[in-house]
Amino acid sequence: MRVALISDTHGNFTALQAVLADLPAQGADKIVFLGDAATIGPKPVETLDALRDLDCAALIMGNHDAAVLEPARSTALQVAANLHGSINWCVDQLRPAHFDFLRSFKDTYTLALSEKISLLCYHGSPLSYIDQILSTTPEENIDTFFNGQQSAVWAGGHTHIQMFRRHGDKVIINAGSIGNAFHYSFRPGIVPRLLPWAEYAILSVDNENVTAHLRRVPYDTDATLQQVRQTGIPSMEWWLEQYR
Repeated sequence: MRVALISDTHGNFTALQAVLADLPAQGADKIVFLGDAATIGPKPVETLDALRDLDCAALIMGNHDAAVLEPARSTALQVAANLHGSINWCVDQLRPAHFDFLRSFKDTYTLALSEKISLLCYHGSPLSYIDQILSTTPEENIDTFFNGQQSAVWAGGHTHIQMFRRHGDKVIINAGSIGNAFHYSFRPGIVPRLLPWAEYAILSVDNENVTAHLRRVPYDTDATLQQVRQTGIPSMEWWLEQYR
């Protein structure tokens, strides 16, 4: 079994196209999307349409997805204040079918990888899509987030930082971000710096052996910035600052 874990596209359709071009060579049997589909970037409609066409095994609800469905909750969902305008802009671009698609996203999803190994998927943690799990997150916090969970492999997104971490006899994977790969973890009040590639992960299980391949795929950042300029999206200056 080989599963592609993709996450945090954030309306960056150019980056998603680069990943979709890379995927066929990886031989994935299933694809799971781990949340935060359409906001921030210049192409929310194209991104959602592409995700819908992928026929994913599951699509997980992220905090930005929830904010698109309920913009008034953006602050409670930990969407940075400077991005609220982008949430509203994104909402204005979408059609009713896109909102129906977002409502189909799940909070968590468990996928059997073999007779003995299963994969638990979420956005931030199984408890909330705003929890952050990093390589430095204390063990006791991890115990709280995953209390009672039996799956051998846990996979999420949200932090925009790729990670492979062992916790007891479990494995935690973060697929990173396709649309906004962060140079460092999010810090309140500090604009994150972006890296010029799209991130995702391939998880494989063979004879009960688990392998995670954290992939980084270059994409045309100039094309994304050109789209940002053409749309005049509220987050335009943030985008332009990233690759100057």
